[in-house]
Amino acid sequence: MVVLCATILAAVSCQAWADEFDYAASELYEKYQGELEQLARWCEGRGLAEQAKTTRGWLSPRSSDKLYVAIFPREVGRPEPPADAPAAVAEWEKRFYQLRRERANSLEALARRAVRNGRASLAFDLVLSALRENPDHETIRKLLGYQKHQNEWRTLWEISRLRAGQTWHEQFGWIPKGYVRRYEQGERYYGGRWITADEDAQLHRDIRSGWEVETEHYTIRTNHSLEAGVQLGVKLEQLYLVWKQLFIRYFATEAQVTALFDGRARSNWARLPRHQVVYFRSRDDYNQALRSAFPNIEMSIGVYVDSTRRAYFFAGEKSDRRTLYHEATHQLFHESRPVAPDVGLRSNFWIVEGIALYMESLHEDDGFYVLGGFDDLRMLAARYRLLHDDFYVPLADLAAMGREAIQTHPRIATIYSQAAGLTHFLISHEAGRYRDALVAYLSAVYSGRADAGTLARLSGASYADLDRQYRALIEKAGMPELVGNEQ
Repeated sequence: MVVLCATILAAVSCQAWADEFDYAASELYEKYQGELEQLARWCEGRGLAEQAKTTRGWLSPRSSDKLYVAIFPREVGRPEPPADAPAAVAEWEKRFYQLRRERANSLEALARRAVRNGRASLAFDLVLSALRENPDHETIRKLLGYQKHQNEWRTLWEISRLRAGQTWHEQFGWIPKGYVRRYEQGERYYGGRWITADEDAQLHRDIRSGWEVETEHYTIRTNHSLEAGVQLGVKLEQLYLVWKQLFIRYFATEAQVTALFDGRARSNWARLPRHQVVYFRSRDDYNQALRSAFPNIEMSIGVYVDSTRRAYFFAGEKSDRRTLYHEATHQLFHESRPVAPDVGLRSNFWIVEGIALYMESLHEDDGFYVLGGFDDLRMLAARYRLLHDDFYVPLADLAAMGREAIQTHPRIATIYSQAAGLTHFLISHEAGRYRDALVAYLSAVYSGRADAGTLARLSGASYADLDRQYRALIEKAGMPELVGNEQ
């Protein structure tokens, strides 16, 4: 399971824009930091150098220009110390765990207050930080749609599968529990009988009769292999979990989110559609299947088509993880709520691509999934184009540009770089100052309610001020040495 872990709460106390909830979060952070330091010194007084290091490192600073998604155990309960552990180590475990439980409760209480005052992004940062402190915080787990089942945290969908006698296999996905041994021995169940894996592959060579892999939020059809479909499903579910926490106010109303925090909504309150994905065995299959509808399909390495409500990808060396996340992000925004036809046709098209470019950055690092960062490929390009090329379209002009104006622009790649940089700015600048405004902006753009001035009104800042703040952010990051493959 993955959840968003806020790591920038300590930064808000010095910001002039911060409200009472930012200050309260900062005070909680400083209090906790002091308590951890006291515990670390207690460890040092008893010769527990390793435990002191762990305690001090629990709140180790991370880059404020990135969002971190921690990987948490599915199992209920914390690991017990070894039976032969010294008494001082056991006492440290007890104290450390108690501090974390108290911290989690404080963060959850503040989150409830924040969400009632229109601070949904901060509220979710707080509760997800709380879950890092106490992965077994039952209220937060239920808020996120999880329940205890056989000593594990599971979603209602997973529980229904388990109760139906199925199990999740890392290679084969959801299959009947009684099939596991035979599948691992190379057999497959098809058409009411057992066949070999080779026979199964022949039956699914054509994409029209391909394997169908179901995960909680996706149905994937592939003619590559069952295993490849499962691996793709795992990646898409990781993207989905991060996206859902970041953009919950995109597809849920304020009343729904408030009810969720108050425990008045069922854990499956927001029923989102199952997303359809087609995953071809090769680029040749991809080109052949899509060429009649898209004559220039050879130029792409993945595409989301809103008219079919499907995303299309292919396997092989020329496939690309970033394209997968980019197109899957388009799919999530188009299908998770009613949207207007021709999103961004007349104005504000830049954010449609900007948010997908930002989500491309999702990757794993040291036990976290990470988003954004000045060192990401897209941000390196954004920095280079602004500082080296002195290229920048003022936000007022960029917001007024529709899809055709951007897609036919002679420097479209450079505009895309700027779009990626501006999206990063709106998400992470000053501890997420504009994040709620960005989510509201996306909602307005996708629903067809946005005009050229919408972002300025929602952010409470003029476009000229946003231009200056963005330039200051990029100048602080400095000129990058390389810009990768950006044009």
